[in-house]
Amino acid sequence: MTQNYRVGRLEQEIQREVNDILLKRVRDPRVNGVTITGVDVTGDLQQSTIYYSILSDKDNDEENTQKGLEKATPLIRGELGSRLSIYKTPEIKFALDNSIQYGSKIDQLINKLKREDR
Repeated sequence: MTQNYRVGRLEQEIQREVNDILLKRVRDPRVNGVTITGVDVTGDLQQSTIYYSILSDKDNDEENTQKGLEKATPLIRGELGSRLSIYKTPEIKFALDNSIQYGSKIDQLINKLKREDR
């Protein structure tokens, strides 16, 4: 029970700090407009997956953003190490969160069905 609480608390803290780091420390234009949507940390606190979304629908922008985040990973992990009060900073991996785009597609389909019913 306490382990799950600790993992959840760490996930929230990592999300808050990575958002702050991306806004204030990372200067790469490829990561402008990135929003951190969630963080998953393993039970042993050794690895974390950070989910992000971008506003652009272009595949090229998704690819460039991923490359920019991968390049900034050492800086982000170093900053996390100094900001978090844990023994070892987890390895971080970035993954695109498609849930916002999926939700938008569902909304479009529902609206299309409503228009056809009229």
